[in-house]
Amino acid sequence: MSKTLHHGLLILKVLSEHPRGLTVSELAEAVGVHRTVAHRLVRTLEAHQLCRRDHQRRIVLGTGLVSLAEPVQQDLRTLAGPVLDELAETTRATAHLLVREGADEMRALMVVEPRGALVHVSFRPGQTHPVEQGSGGLALLAHGPHRAGERPEVTEARANGYAVTMGEVIPAVTGISAAVPARDGDATASIGISVFDHTGLDTLGATVVAAARRLGELLD
Repeated sequence: MSKTLHHGLLILKVLSEHPRGLTVSELAEAVGVHRTVAHRLVRTLEAHQLCRRDHQRRIVLGTGLVSLAEPVQQDLRTLAGPVLDELAETTRATAHLLVREGADEMRALMVVEPRGALVHVSFRPGQTHPVEQGSGGLALLAHGPHRAGERPEVTEARANGYAVTMGEVIPAVTGISAAVPARDGDATASIGISVFDHTGLDTLGATVVAAARRLGELLD
């Protein structure tokens, strides 16, 4: 593995977690390199428009990342957009599309808020969490065969068709998710909602399942 590339990518990841930006010294400390090395890495990333300096000379992400990110899962995002919009409006809850990355992680690919929502759930695209944590990952695990020692919530999700977790990804927020069916049977994405009120789970679960199936049909 290239240590230089590794540190450069770490800088981008750290900056994504600090939208107000960081100084070069703060970046160096966060990544674990000397300030001179951090300065050199930042200059290289600046040359490719992957980061920039704001009016306070703090380092923030650059617009070059937009063109890099645009082709990622473009077909999936294009097809999922209307489905998530309808799900958010129907349930009046934050709707999200998660994709599995590797064996152990889930990443938020899209997050949609209902129009006119007074309260927003702090959940953003790109956010990651373990597959064993949160309704999106459990929904995918439930889509597969029973595994020895699996969480009871996974077993229950397999029976219900949707997974429910409370406060696992965001404190005080209930997640309800269903796996998006795939033609080959190996689901790698889930659709879900995040709500503060965990009443009416059966109705919300059925709505989420219907949305996941609709996206699965579009992807066929």
